[in-house]
Amino acid sequence: MTGTTTPYGAGAAPAPGSGTAVSPRVIGLLLALVAALYVVAPAMNAAVAPLVHTDLGVSAEDNAVAQVAGVCLAIGVLAATGRAGDLKGRRATLTASLAALGLGSLALTLSFGPATYVLGRILVAAALAAVFVSCLAFMTTVSMPGRIRRIMGGWLAAMSVGFVLAVNLAPHAAALTGWRVTAALMAAAAGAALVSVRRLLPETTPVAAEPLPDRPRTVGQVLCAVTLAAALQLAPLWGWQDLRVGALLTAAVLSCAAARARALRRTPRGRPKPVPPTVWTGALVAGLVLGFTQVVLTMTVPPLVSAVGLSTGTAALMLSAFGVGGAAACLLIRYRPVSPLAGASLGLPLAALGLALLHALVDHAGHALAGGFAVVALVGFGTMLATAPQMARYLAAVPRPHLGAHAALLPSAILVGTAAAQALPYTSALGPVPLPAEARELLWIGTVVVAVAALALGRPVVAVAVAGASVLQYVMVDAETSQPMSVIVALAVGAAAGAVAWSRREQTERLSRTRETAAALQCAVLHPIPDRLGGLRLAGLYRPATAGTGIGGDFLEALDTPYGTRILIGDVRGKGLQAVQTVTDLLGCFRSQAHETAELGELAACLDRQVRRVAAARGDGELFATALLLQHAGASQELRAVNCGHLAPLEVGPERARELHVPAELPLGFGALDAAGAVRPHRLALAPDATLLTHTDGLSEARNSTGEFYPLAERLAVADRRTPDALVRHLADDVGDWTHHLADDIAVIALGPR
Repeated sequence: MTGTTTPYGAGAAPAPGSGTAVSPRVIGLLLALVAALYVVAPAMNAAVAPLVHTDLGVSAEDNAVAQVAGVCLAIGVLAATGRAGDLKGRRATLTASLAALGLGSLALTLSFGPATYVLGRILVAAALAAVFVSCLAFMTTVSMPGRIRRIMGGWLAAMSVGFVLAVNLAPHAAALTGWRVTAALMAAAAGAALVSVRRLLPETTPVAAEPLPDRPRTVGQVLCAVTLAAALQLAPLWGWQDLRVGALLTAAVLSCAAARARALRRTPRGRPKPVPPTVWTGALVAGLVLGFTQVVLTMTVPPLVSAVGLSTGTAALMLSAFGVGGAAACLLIRYRPVSPLAGASLGLPLAALGLALLHALVDHAGHALAGGFAVVALVGFGTMLATAPQMARYLAAVPRPHLGAHAALLPSAILVGTAAAQALPYTSALGPVPLPAEARELLWIGTVVVAVAALALGRPVVAVAVAGASVLQYVMVDAETSQPMSVIVALAVGAAAGAVAWSRREQTERLSRTRETAAALQCAVLHPIPDRLGGLRLAGLYRPATAGTGIGGDFLEALDTPYGTRILIGDVRGKGLQAVQTVTDLLGCFRSQAHETAELGELAACLDRQVRRVAAARGDGELFATALLLQHAGASQELRAVNCGHLAPLEVGPERARELHVPAELPLGFGALDAAGAVRPHRLALAPDATLLTHTDGLSEARNSTGEFYPLAERLAVADRRTPDALVRHLADDVGDWTHHLADDIAVIALGPR
């Protein structure tokens, strides 16, 4: 995308009408505060429910209508609003959503009967969904894919803190001010957010020319989610045998089947490739588990706390521990690169164990508050540790022009997860608060659901161990066994935890050995580029496409020889072990011949012959390598260069970067450099205030999730160009932010005069 916003958060964007730069931190903080309304509003609705019942006569049936209609409408609004942001611009869509939220909150404030109050609740639910997906898409749009994990961690941490504050403060605010003032405060908050968004956030350019990759598939998915959520919520009210519930379930199955059939069709040329199934299914399952777990905790903690004689405020404090644990997990993800597999393998088993232990830790009033708070925090920590990396990976993989439409998957999955939890016994919108025994049953159901999710998203050995321990706990406790049997249960849980810890330790040790081997291989084949060599300052970067291998098909080297400083950078055709072998042979030849061969052209011919010998030994008639050779002698301000089919070097000066013309010969392996002295080196002037940048195509062809190449020239314009080392470090970080998946090796050498 282009427009007033620098693409993908590359820099500060000007605030509309002011011409001043807006810090990305300000943008992220404002979006987090606005999106926090999505978690504040449900807490406020729950707090004012008794007051509204007394004042307006709103019954449980009215609340059920508002809940069911609100969830179903919200899912449709999520998809429609997300797509509207793609077509009309993010800021315009967000301001319209905030305006709708303000109007809906005003309608609640002015309600004079149950019907008007229910209508206002439905409008507010739809507007909140629109605000949330607009903020989510906006936040991701102004961020490069490689930064989404860090930004998502901080963003979700802020949302979790908002949940903690809302759960604890909303009841007091409602009791002090009344429900109408509470609704008016929400309208005022929406108005303030609208003004701030208009003043501080930049607009993104609409991309109406970009059609959805598969519109019928998207429509089928939305219909499936809406009808499934409706069926799950209405089944406990109408009965599972009701024909209307059956019709909704049938519609959900047919919509899902139609969407799946469309997904199996081949993507037409010219359209972005769809998000890989493993990526979007991981995000879908994570969202379902998050929504499901939140409802289970909301329905089970209050009756368990009440059974031991604690107050309603204590139950709210204990529920808020979910946000505390979630914030801790999200901050961990922000500052540590937790992979989706690692997060699910560790987080979901922790959440399952927390749910399995929760009923036991509130049995005695003396330990209920501390123990319950700690266990609920553990559930929140584990759930968000599994959910946040899945969401970040999904958002990083979505093509930018369709980000809004695809971002709706995450909140939609959470809503469907809440609907699934409300389809369980004792959680119906019209049902009474579950009894302590019923709450325990819900906890076991939640444990099984989270354990199944751990089996689907994480490592099976860990998930099976936790699920087995949880089932054993259920059998022991349900049978009302004696104290010795409780000890056995505790020992079984400890044994399962020990098995999990042992498995993780073994995996960590294997990974550590693999990394050590890869590092040793890289040091043996690719020598580090020295900081200073001859009359040059140097900096190098090597990043293989396959993480953990240490080396790929690119190569680079810098040597101090009797003929001056000689530098080699290039790329071998092919990948895998054979490419590594070719790199090893080429570098060995260069290291030996660079000290023996006076002419740079003859040195290139030696490398050409080496590639042909390797190709003949393998019987590979298509083997070749591109290479750029540079030579610098003494205090000269001149370089000599031989370009064998490689990318031309760039001169990065104080004001701009420009490509230097170096005549290109055929790549190594074609026999064009066979005659000694046939290639004359090209002379390059080495400016005293400039840095010469050489690189392989892995840098300039790194793609973002939309398929756009890394804009090297544009990014060099904002780079730190004071020294070669500063320039290379900037490129290393910047290309990592640009792409969420490195498809080719990257080799870079930057040099300048001392």
